[in-house]
Amino acid sequence: MKVLLISSSMRRNSNSEYLAAMCAEAIRKEGIEAELVSLAGLDIRFCIGCLSCHKTLQCVIKDDVSEIMEKVKEADALVFATPLYFFELSGLLKTFLDRMNPLYAQEYSFRKVYMIATAADGEDGIFDRAYSGLGGWVDCYPEAELSGRLCVGGVTAPGETKNESHEMMAAEFGRKIAEQIR
Repeated sequence: MKVLLISSSMRRNSNSEYLAAMCAEAIRKEGIEAELVSLAGLDIRFCIGCLSCHKTLQCVIKDDVSEIMEKVKEADALVFATPLYFFELSGLLKTFLDRMNPLYAQEYSFRKVYMIATAADGEDGIFDRAYSGLGGWVDCYPEAELSGRLCVGGVTAPGETKNESHEMMAAEFGRKIAEQIR
């Protein structure tokens, strides 16, 4: 079993990436392989909508996406970590998800998809649109299901999730993921 965690914050060591790292650590402690990949600094271009990938099963754009796409395809579960920008997934994550179009016509291993999200706003319901947006992507993969989320509001500056309370939340989420994919 393997879980692939993808951090989509443009800031390295961001709050969402830190929670993803703590989640990955908990998954590994449960005896399941977990890999954390950061999209920050990678060459990830926009999908051009040519749909060539539906015939060739490969994207015509040559950038850093193809290597990560192979990891997405082979993982048993996916965890997308994102900061919320204007109550939505980060633009980097949306661009990355759009580029997963070649997987649509292929066999893929992932069956469970999760979200870790952070936001400056701490009000109830602020994560719902982002979760729904990720759900729209998951709906394109009939063998997969959106299976849970860890949302932490009220954090803005890097490092605000580096405390015992948030670390325990991330660890519990990791254990939950491990339990669900076994």
